Amino acid sequence: MTQPRRIAIVGAGIAAITCARTLVQAGHSVTVFEKSHGVGGRMSTRSSDFGTFDHGAQYFTVRDARFQQALATVPGLCRPWSANTVQVLDSHGLVAEAGLPAREPHWVAKPGMNALVRGWAKPLTDNRSVELETCVRAIEKDALNPKQWQLRTTGAGDSAHVFSGFDAVVLAIPGPQAQALLGTQAKAAALAKKVAKSTVAPCWTLMLAFPQAVQPGLTTLGPQWNAARSTHHRIAWLARESSKPGRGAIERWTVQASAAWSQEHLQDDDARVTAKLMKAFAEVTGIRAEPAHVEVHRWLYAKTEKPLGVSHLWDAKAGIGVCGDWCLGHRVEDAFVSGLELALAVA
Repeated sequence: MTQPRRIAIVGAGIAAITCARTLVQAGHSVTVFEKSHGVGGRMSTRSSDFGTFDHGAQYFTVRDARFQQALATVPGLCRPWSANTVQVLDSHGLVAEAGLPAREPHWVAKPGMNALVRGWAKPLTDNRSVELETCVRAIEKDALNPKQWQLRTTGAGDSAHVFSGFDAVVLAIPGPQAQALLGTQAKAAALAKKVAKSTVAPCWTLMLAFPQAVQPGLTTLGPQWNAARSTHHRIAWLARESSKPGRGAIERWTVQASAAWSQEHLQDDDARVTAKLMKAFAEVTGIRAEPAHVEVHRWLYAKTEKPLGVSHLWDAKAGIGVCGDWCLGHRVEDAFVSGLELALAVA
């Protein structure tokens, strides 16, 4: 084991928290910086008056023994999700088919997908090692010790702060964001060049709630399937949130737009995106009722299109590393493996 070090981790998704937990277990001191108000990253859950929406990652699979062991540390928090699968046709042909392949279990955390990362992050948050609503704007050589790093950040109300005295920095954020921070440092130019080889597509996500479905003799609206991968040009994925274990009974749907459509409409306003996705949702599901709750969210960096091809990058001499699902693919487990293997390289 190396000597204990102070390490800054930028991001608080599953890769970041996995990396942080592993480094703390190895005896290092860790501070996590997250620009939003909570941990989870794309393992996110949005609350509403009608229940929650997993508007990021919809489920995860478990193939790596190390991931399985880590999940065992939070028994009962994750449950398998069984979603029936069908084919759906409209006048133009096939628009949706096959919800979840039956070849392996598909898991969700309860009461929402963010519960898994929150559970793993609890020792860090209890120890006040997580700085929320703190956006890292630049990484620099420490003003007092050029062998260390400092982070320039902004917080609530654009308040500026400098956190210093770090022996290493880990960027557990989407590739384009990592590239932007790495590009400010000459010593990180080689890492930035490697990160640039990966590409990540955006995604618009629509969230709908239909409380009118909870009536005597009526439990759901529209289709008798609960999840589908769609071939509609606007929609890539649909899921009935209320079919997931540990969720509320009110009929709710999460609709994720295709990468191509999301890119084409990246700068559209919320109202335009909502109207177009609701029209596509009705075409796929046949549900034309007026929802009581409508919301959209834009993920600038969602699904990996071209992964890095390695689990992480670590420059031991410079003390800078990067990790994230985009290094290996787009699965939740890819993020876990990436964060774990970077931590093992650092430790």
